[in-house]
Amino acid sequence: MMRGRAEEVLDAAWDCGIRWFDAARSYGKAEIFLGDYLRARGIKSKDVCVSSKWGYRYTADWQIDTGGTPHEVKDHSLSHLKSQVQESLETLGDYIDVYQIHSATFESGVLSNTDVLNELAQLKKERGWKIGLSVSSPQQSQVIRAALEKNLFDTVQVTYNLLEQAT
Repeated sequence: MMRGRAEEVLDAAWDCGIRWFDAARSYGKAEIFLGDYLRARGIKSKDVCVSSKWGYRYTADWQIDTGGTPHEVKDHSLSHLKSQVQESLETLGDYIDVYQIHSATFESGVLSNTDVLNELAQLKKERGWKIGLSVSSPQQSQVIRAALEKNLFDTVQVTYNLLEQAT
């Protein structure tokens, strides 16, 4: 049922001319559904732009009531980046154009982790991916400024919230 509904939404988006799709490792089965959809429809990677994000581990196992435990856990470590890159490649393959840090914050330390930044630079060089970051804290503008100093990032995905206007 969930896969069928995802395909209906993706078909509607495609029919409307949308050619940029964004997913994330923590968006449940988003990468799986999107990769399968693009392959099943015979859509070539040059005809679509796909971005995805790493940095959260989805833990809810499709449960709405998790008994108070979080649905996802942030982990911006090098080992987590490497494992999520492999998972993204397994589900999305050559469709990936942009790979982003999911919810970069000062608290996570991701922008000061030289090993992670070097690995992202290597992915950019070897795979030709654009490297980006999404931001979601009240310090979004400061995080973006710090990221720009790294000379690594090509994209920024900003959270806009009418009730918490941090940008």
